[in-house]
Amino acid sequence: MHQFFVEPYQIQDKKVIITGSDVNHMKNVLRLKAGEEIAVRCSGDDKEYRCGIEEFAQDQVICSLRFIREEGVELPSKVYLFQGLPKADKMELIVQKAVELGVYEVIPVTVKRCVVKLDGKKVPAKVSRWQGIAEAAAKQSKRGVVPVVKEPMTMKEAAAYARGMDVKLIPYELAGDMAHTKEIIGAIRPGESVAVFIGPEGGFEEGEVAEALAAGIEPITLGKRILRTETAGLTVLSWLMYHLE
Repeated sequence: MHQFFVEPYQIQDKKVIITGSDVNHMKNVLRLKAGEEIAVRCSGDDKEYRCGIEEFAQDQVICSLRFIREEGVELPSKVYLFQGLPKADKMELIVQKAVELGVYEVIPVTVKRCVVKLDGKKVPAKVSRWQGIAEAAAKQSKRGVVPVVKEPMTMKEAAAYARGMDVKLIPYELAGDMAHTKEIIGAIRPGESVAVFIGPEGGFEEGEVAEALAAGIEPITLGKRILRTETAGLTVLSWLMYHLE
């Protein structure tokens, strides 16, 4: 079943009004017809609104609300992925898969070993592209919210942004054994916010790791093998999903 996101004002009594780019997508790409059932979510309330399509107007789709499911599809904790900017289109893959795994926000981070140096003029377009991927992934995976992709931050800005979060983790090859990492992950409780810091290709420099540790970010290990940047964050998110659910 196809799912779409709306704002609260688009739900009016027993009607749901879909507008914007979804109208063309529903009509000309998915070729949905009047009478078909769709799922609608209002980002943030974790409810699924089951609707029947009533009418395709010029710039909106009018649907009738059939019933509401309060199923709680979101992780019981908000997980923030601080991702060192990778090369090429890896960020698109990371955003897509992180959303599928339940991330709440993705924060691109520029550090010294980042090969990619974003031109300031291109940042809004890049972030808009990543946000579009996040929305598409949220629809596909039936998320209750559309995770936000923030504008890139420096390591210092990222550490400050994470300061108020309950648990802060940074995978690091010198972090010790897996038993200690299991202990840290196992101690996370539902409802606690979790920040995960992932380096780019080449990882974080020693000074950046020292800066992270000084900010209260705990080092963990991902095992005996060295993982690529596009694998590392998804590994931690998978652990958190398994543990929290």
